[in-house]
Amino acid sequence: MKNKWVSFGLLAALALPAYAQKKEEERVENSGKVMQEILNAPDSIPQSVLDKAECVVVLPSVVKVAIGIGGSYGRGVMTCRGGKDFKGKWGAPTMMALEGASAGLQLGGEATDFVLLLMNDRSASSILTSKVKLGGDASAAAGPVGRTASAETDVTMRAEVLTYSRARGLFAGVSLEGSTLRPDNDANEHLYGKKIEAKNIVMGGAVKAPPSAATLISTLDKASPVSKAKA
Repeated sequence: MKNKWVSFGLLAALALPAYAQKKEEERVENSGKVMQEILNAPDSIPQSVLDKAECVVVLPSVVKVAIGIGGSYGRGVMTCRGGKDFKGKWGAPTMMALEGASAGLQLGGEATDFVLLLMNDRSASSILTSKVKLGGDASAAAGPVGRTASAETDVTMRAEVLTYSRARGLFAGVSLEGSTLRPDNDANEHLYGKKIEAKNIVMGGAVKAPPSAATLISTLDKASPVSKAKA
């Protein structure tokens, strides 16, 4: 009997990491599908805005965790243009967590996809190393929608983070002020099979992008291959 339980324990120890890795791989894949669908829609993120973004955060299927309060918890990925100046090609994703979002979830309580664009070095570097409160630690605003919408509006130019939501098939800018965004390093360990911090993934080039990130990266490479952010 003792040997039986030992064998069961060994099998569980081997199975749990594999299950956790698969779960994160599916999350990365879903993020890629969400990004692809949004960028293929007629009214999407303006080209001029996407071209100036240094990082993109995709959080698929964020759901409420407290009925009547509006709090929520979502997990997804963040990918940035490569290099310390965020001017290179889109790179390996780091896992992220969004907490406290509510604005996009008041349409009926169903799951909502969120997309956040990080528009400068400061916001990107801060989010890679700590929990950041949107609207507090980093200025945030609902992003403009429509292929030809301008990135030169006062709100867009002032904001460090532009935020969007998609629910019931509708894509729109949404305020996420008061929500927090942080690296999910436990999920990074599950995805990459070793302990690794978000900043080392994005800025240090410590790992290659996993196959599960192929759709996300290829979609962004096609949609915005060159950064047009000001130096």
